[in-house]
Amino acid sequence: MSKNKINKANKKAMAKRDAKDSQTGPTNRLARILFRPWMLIGMAAAISLSVLRPMLVDSLPELRSRDEYRLRASDIQISEPPRWVPGDLVEQVVVRSGLPKEMSLLDENLLAKIAEAFRLHPWVAEVVEVRKTRPARLSVDLKYRRPVAMVEVQQGMYPIDAEGHLLPSADFSVADTKRYPLVRNVQSVPQGPAGTNWGDVVVIGAARLAVTLLPHWKAFELVAIHVPRQTTASTSLEVLQFELLTHGGSRISWGRAPGLDHPGELSTEQKIGRLQKYLADFSGFDQPHGPYQIDIRHWREISRYPISQIGRKAGNGQQNRRSRN
Repeated sequence: MSKNKINKANKKAMAKRDAKDSQTGPTNRLARILFRPWMLIGMAAAISLSVLRPMLVDSLPELRSRDEYRLRASDIQISEPPRWVPGDLVEQVVVRSGLPKEMSLLDENLLAKIAEAFRLHPWVAEVVEVRKTRPARLSVDLKYRRPVAMVEVQQGMYPIDAEGHLLPSADFSVADTKRYPLVRNVQSVPQGPAGTNWGDVVVIGAARLAVTLLPHWKAFELVAIHVPRQTTASTSLEVLQFELLTHGGSRISWGRAPGLDHPGELSTEQKIGRLQKYLADFSGFDQPHGPYQIDIRHWREISRYPISQIGRKAGNGQQNRRSRN
């Protein structure tokens, strides 16, 4: 039989089948499709799975309760903390955040929960990463806050970090408080609990200055950073001038806080260099007949005047004003 005759025969067969389908209606056509062998096999498998699935799940062991999938607080490893961070930081985080003493490693939200718990602790500056390790443990990569100064107010002394965040006072002994620069003349109090920012621009400026001076604090024989009084709540950090106080009572005019790059202001390195040169020339900020008012802000030279002389000048000026009145 030729190829053309075969094609004609096939077309006639398809036409007869289509005519039959049109006569039997859509219901019969659907039945023909549903009762094909492959469709029946698929439907039977789906029904069997829906019936047997609960039975299979019930017969499987509860993995969440198995020891190899349980995480204890003691199994959480953190980045090596510096000496000023309490050794029981992990235990503190678990208690403060309300985390259970045991957790399941199969919990899909576990890493996010652990990260948030550590992020809320006042000693933690940043949670870099939380990851599962073997055996059943968690590793938490942290960046810690570093104390740089103690702020002295009427209510007591409060530790702060480089950004002016309040740190837990209970973690510092009296001896610890003497390790850091003292900040005086602050009129405000912390605006929140440990871990939050102090909320005062003068404290932020003092914190920046403390970071700069901390390596030189003992060598310069400094006793405190004296902050200016704010004239208004909206006073900008750029206009505030800071002073340094020495053990002998001298006052050093430092100028603006580091990091502002104000036009006409000496750089932090230049100011440190001036202080070092002054010590090399006079062997102390209070020598030979101090205490002095020392100004390192000028471009060409360091100026100084005995504080007693400044007091007499001020007194003479007041007398002159009274006599004129």
